[in-house]
Amino acid sequence: MQIARNVVSAASITGSGSNLSVTAHAIEPLAGGVVIPALNHTNIAEPKLVASALQRVFERMGQRPKRVALALPDSVAKVSILKFEKVPERARDLDELIRWQVRKAAPFRIEDAQLSYVPGLKAADGSTEFVVVMARRDIVREYETACEEAGAHAGIVDLSTFNVINAVLAGPGAPSDDWLLVHVTHEDATMAILRGRHLVFFRNRTAEGEGSLADMVHQTAMYYEDRLSGAGFNRVVLAGGGLPADGSHDAEYLRRALEQRLNTRVDTIDPRGAANLMDRINATAELLDALAPLVGLLAREQAA
Repeated sequence: MQIARNVVSAASITGSGSNLSVTAHAIEPLAGGVVIPALNHTNIAEPKLVASALQRVFERMGQRPKRVALALPDSVAKVSILKFEKVPERARDLDELIRWQVRKAAPFRIEDAQLSYVPGLKAADGSTEFVVVMARRDIVREYETACEEAGAHAGIVDLSTFNVINAVLAGPGAPSDDWLLVHVTHEDATMAILRGRHLVFFRNRTAEGEGSLADMVHQTAMYYEDRLSGAGFNRVVLAGGGLPADGSHDAEYLRRALEQRLNTRVDTIDPRGAANLMDRINATAELLDALAPLVGLLAREQAA
């Protein structure tokens, strides 16, 4: 399930392993101002309206789930990539070290943060990177409460782009070299660079942020070449809600512009590599965009 600025959406999946199928899905629009994703202020202005939209989604799917996996907009959290030459052996010491490191750049009190981290890329010199995500606990709770008012408990809460990544990695021919995900929605844009399965760069810009999407792509490409010693992307994937965050061009225009800028082929997201769609489901480009983070969430849950 996903709660975004302008829609709530959900999908159900059956099967296991590489034999997953989307059996039902539904999308409900939200009025402007009901959900305003942000890092440091109230996100859900009308909780009852969000809960009602979720209930309509469940009704259209013919289900009343008690437990759901929930994807949130990227802009509700701060993502950092930390590198440690030596990793503490005790989990408690590692937790304290990470909290001490992120405290310096945290946009809110670390005591108020919901913080999680996973190990990332290991270098030849023995150092290890960690992908760290932190959000204000009360803001995450807003989304969880909306689910609870609709009768469902959010057992997994994660960011949307992370699960678009999961959908790509769960499909056949998952990238093993450097690749770039460009995830664009009506509320924000995110650039994520991965080395195989490991995230090495993550940047989110809200629709109100400074600079254009083209500027963001250019800056990301420069960082990749200069700071990450990038030799070229093996694959570039474009995902989103059909329109760039700045509303300037349609998705096909953006895809062609990315190909010209990066001098490589750009594929649009297709989560059917990770989960088949039942025959009754018409796979439009907009639907594939909407399903990508939902399929990624459920593929992650199945793997876990």
